[in-house]
Amino acid sequence: MSGIPTVAVTDLADDAVVLDVREDDEWAAGRAPGAVHIVMSEIPARLHDLPDVEPVAVICRSGGRSGQVVAWLNAQGIDAVNVDGGMRAWAGAAKPIVGDDGTPRVI
Repeated sequence: MSGIPTVAVTDLADDAVVLDVREDDEWAAGRAPGAVHIVMSEIPARLHDLPDVEPVAVICRSGGRSGQVVAWLNAQGIDAVNVDGGMRAWAGAAKPIVGDDGTPRVI
């Protein structure tokens, strides 16, 4: 997605607060330890639940959905960046992934 601000996974701390916009089943399979979960379709109604960080780093499986969310958030005047490569890149960089109970996961 041209023109969408991005951040490389390697530029984020392992415990970075990211906004995960994947579906519930994807979230349950494993996520970044500091992630906040808001399904993509719920973003407009849940702006008050966005992480209190700037810019908001938005992540999905591979970067497509999160790029759309970043474009929309930026249009609303919210500073947001797309996590390049999504959770696939997060896992590929050997960053920690946890499940619902906080135990390590591999996705």
